[in-house]
Amino acid sequence: MKLILLLVLLFLAAGIYLLLSGLLHLPSMASTKAALMITQKPKQARGLQAAVNRLSSGVSERIHLSPYKRRTMEATLKYAGIGLTPESYYARILVKAVLCILPGIACLFFFPVGSIFFVLLAIRQIMQGTHEAEKIVGKKRAAIESELPRFTETAAQELEGSRDVLSILEGYRESAGPLFRSELEITIAEMKSGSQEQALQNLSGRVGSAMLSQVVRGLLGAVRGGNEVLYFNILANNFQNRESRLLEKKILKRPDQMRKYYYLMLICFLAMYGYVLAVQIFSMAGSLF
Repeated sequence: MKLILLLVLLFLAAGIYLLLSGLLHLPSMASTKAALMITQKPKQARGLQAAVNRLSSGVSERIHLSPYKRRTMEATLKYAGIGLTPESYYARILVKAVLCILPGIACLFFFPVGSIFFVLLAIRQIMQGTHEAEKIVGKKRAAIESELPRFTETAAQELEGSRDVLSILEGYRESAGPLFRSELEITIAEMKSGSQEQALQNLSGRVGSAMLSQVVRGLLGAVRGGNEVLYFNILANNFQNRESRLLEKKILKRPDQMRKYYYLMLICFLAMYGYVLAVQIFSMAGSLF
């Protein structure tokens, strides 16, 4: 009986999927796989991912964002390297959440308590999915900000002899990290082909870092002919102090991170002594009775 009920639920889910595909005029599975093979990695063109993208393409047409929200999210997705529109991004999150809930519906007939797990899994999927792009951008921004103390020191030294900002960026590019080097290459190309001030402003806008905005402000002053040596010296000192505070916070967090291992060791010791004590009690009880 349970097997028949499970088969009925599976066929019902398949029928609902085909019905929604027809009503929403979704592309076929074959065309979706072909598009994913061209635009994304081959692993993402497999059955489940192709089905998710197929459903997302229909749901995205029903999602409407405000112009500001769409513009902000579009810039975030672009900088995060996610090749989706904001509507498709949110639609994919909703589709994955619904797919997480579907097994919970089947659990209602066999193990009702187990359906709570799938509901929590869907909520977790929504919470993680909505912040996925922001986390990627945050990691990139943190990696770039970690290089700014050294860059400001280099800029302060170079500006003492020259105010050629383009040559300063080109010289530092060789020793920069991968993410910062990529941003510098884009900025250098824009500076060579257009306005240097606009290229620096674009750099600040792409990364969205307050620290980098301060650096760009000094570079703009140097491009306009100002003497920014003192500004960069002060900025380098501030960044070094900030880096020292961050290191101190990491050091202070390490005891808390190690505390869970202390608790685990304590539980192991208590379990060992408890086992020995239990064996002794049972052996003594056997001799008494």
